[in-house]
Amino acid sequence: MYLHLGGGAVVRQRDILGIFDLDAATVSHVTRDFLRSAQQRAQVRDAGGGWDLPKSFVLTGEGVWLSPLNSAILKKRCNSFSGML
Repeated sequence: MYLHLGGGAVVRQRDILGIFDLDAATVSHVTRDFLRSAQQRAQVRDAGGGWDLPKSFVLTGEGVWLSPLNSAILKKRCNSFSGML
């Protein structure tokens, strides 16, 4: 199954390592340093296309996706699809 992150971006659910609220997670300097490092390595993609402020980020094996959708919405979508299997 795939998870729609906003815009035209989708990722395979099995590739998702975590879904995080951007405001809550970036309180920690460790998370901020990780995101900054991923951005410097060009591993951060913006699912909102730069039009919407990101509310969450999705960590995959390929890198980080910024999403304009709330982390609770993304998690709910993942759980609803998981129940269909």
